[in-house]
Amino acid sequence: MIGISLATLLAGAPALAQQAANGARSTPATATAPAGNANGATGGDSQQALPTISVNDAGNSLFGDPYATPAAVSSVDLLNSPGDYERLDDVLRSVPGTFTTQSTSNPGVAVNIRGFQGMGRVNMMIDGVRQNFRFVGHEAGGFTYVDDQLLAGMDIARGAVSTAGGAGALAGAVNMRTLGIDDIIKPGSTWGAIANVQWGSNGQGWQEMVAGAVRMNDRFAVGGAVATRDTGNYKNGDGQTVPYTGQDLTSGLLKADMKLTDDSRLKLGAVFYNNFFYADSADQHVRNNTFTGNYSYTPGNDWIDFRLNAYLNDLKMVYGNVPATTSSYRGRVIDDRGWGFDTSNTSHFLLGQVAVATTYGVEYFYDDVSSTNTVTPSLYGGVNPAGTSAIGGVFDETKFNYSIFELIVGLRYDFFNLNGSGYENSTGGAVPVGPWTVDQDKGRFDPKVTFAISPFDWLQPYVTYAETMRAPTASETMIGGEHPGTSVSYSANPYLQPEVSKGWEFGVNLRRNGIFTANDQLRLKADYFTNDIDNYIVTCRKTQYYFCNVAGTSTVSGVEFEAHYDARKVFADLTYTHNTNDLPAQTQGFGANQYLPEDIVTVSAGLRFLEEKLSIGGRYTYVSEGQTLAYNASFLGTVSSTPSPAYNIVDLFSSYAVSDKLTFRFDATNLLNENYTPALSIQPTGFSGDTGQGRTYLLSLRAHI
Repeated sequence: MIGISLATLLAGAPALAQQAANGARSTPATATAPAGNANGATGGDSQQALPTISVNDAGNSLFGDPYATPAAVSSVDLLNSPGDYERLDDVLRSVPGTFTTQSTSNPGVAVNIRGFQGMGRVNMMIDGVRQNFRFVGHEAGGFTYVDDQLLAGMDIARGAVSTAGGAGALAGAVNMRTLGIDDIIKPGSTWGAIANVQWGSNGQGWQEMVAGAVRMNDRFAVGGAVATRDTGNYKNGDGQTVPYTGQDLTSGLLKADMKLTDDSRLKLGAVFYNNFFYADSADQHVRNNTFTGNYSYTPGNDWIDFRLNAYLNDLKMVYGNVPATTSSYRGRVIDDRGWGFDTSNTSHFLLGQVAVATTYGVEYFYDDVSSTNTVTPSLYGGVNPAGTSAIGGVFDETKFNYSIFELIVGLRYDFFNLNGSGYENSTGGAVPVGPWTVDQDKGRFDPKVTFAISPFDWLQPYVTYAETMRAPTASETMIGGEHPGTSVSYSANPYLQPEVSKGWEFGVNLRRNGIFTANDQLRLKADYFTNDIDNYIVTCRKTQYYFCNVAGTSTVSGVEFEAHYDARKVFADLTYTHNTNDLPAQTQGFGANQYLPEDIVTVSAGLRFLEEKLSIGGRYTYVSEGQTLAYNASFLGTVSSTPSPAYNIVDLFSSYAVSDKLTFRFDATNLLNENYTPALSIQPTGFSGDTGQGRTYLLSLRAHI
């Protein structure tokens, strides 16, 4: 990374000197394109615009305009479209190439990208902070806990991420951005407030959120929010009550924005989550606290756009000492305390007629996991081990723009560290009887190269080759103990190797205005990808079960498509996912079904009336059959001969702007009351019926002043 950066800077020194002689820009140039050129290049014009690169910052995007980014990326605006869905899983499932392992009882979010999920294969973040909590049970292998009432939006990057957020992520990254001060205070105001209240039928009950912020002066602003949700058990399409689907959630956040000097800014944030629910045969209490500190220095020249982001995350899961909790689970406490940082700088310059923007930096995250039992100390955390792990990366991403051509060269060196120890009591595992230790320090160079061309200002095809690596987690490497109520035992495997993905992506972006009317807009993204995966980690068994690397190469490929059309009085959206893969099956309890349904389609359309104050529309979702898990004689995961059934869901949505400060919404989900079980979902304890939520009505009122 240092060599690339120095070489690029040295090569650009003559151009930079000439630029300095002509007068440096007061601010970094943007990628605003003149007519006929989406990249801002003008051929022989030496004053061509320099491209910008988005740098991960709490509350900011992982990238810029997704329809102008030559990569498989998507953004979801939750600030301006609240109330459309019952849970965050449904929002993510409407994004192409993106799905979730949906636990009916557990309110956490487990993101699946392109058929990869669990154990950090997707880097899930809150305000840029990694959510590395993992546990082994009959669930997804790890969840992110956040209240969607506090979210402003989500950014999803499918595939390799060359800059901050990409370390250790095999399949991509998701950043869930919470409300910031600028979301609460409207432009031109010195203070602002948001209040949401919603009531839902079919067990949804009430949920409330209030947020406020104030700018004390031109250098300091502060804001905060608090939200509650108390839901009960809902009914499926057949009228059966689905047990253990309620939760009692309280959440909140605090934000501060300080302009230290004219060139530097410091943002501080804290997000709090406190939830009680019943899942995986246990009464559970999850507390998740996320703290951020984001410093930026932008002195107004093309050399320096510096960011330093520091994070702290503490997630504790406590199993209640109550009769409803399986006896051996009572008192279990899993606490994951993690801290980390990322720092980067972006420089812009010219190499002759080539505009160059390079972002280079470092990211690092460290986790210390404790696993105890306050009722029966000898049980510790069951099969969930204690230990430490660290993931980091050094990265550089450089963009070269010339005329209609864009070349993006990314290179990162990712590294990881695992430490822990234990004692193996039984034979038939990955380690012999006796003490064992884990002390791994490994790394790998991962390249990413993208070539894009913009023959017209509205069209951008591109091709990408990329490699990624995922390190084995502490849970996979150091698991041990016995399954409650059985003689099944688990063994550590300190010899696990990292998973590696290598693949191609071919895509196109389209941004066109004035197609049928003077003011309509069409935005479209499509891509085809194919990836080869080596050292994929699943379950093996001799006498004991343990995680192991699968020999050979697995292939995952697919098509992803999204389009948005808006002519003001009419609007429509379409997303489509086609996914095929031959990944080895996970074993339930050591992971969850990762196979995406082969085809997923979401279509929504609507009309605006009364000077666009009233919006009415509908949404149709089709999920095809998909592969499911079965078990062989050794209780190892295999692909079942019986696929999951296809299903169709119809929703209605509407909103009316009573004024520029007050909006009323009415939504009806699963309008036809279809009885179904969501693909890639986990049944609640002791229930065998369909778990899809039946017809539900949602009424909400939102004030933003």
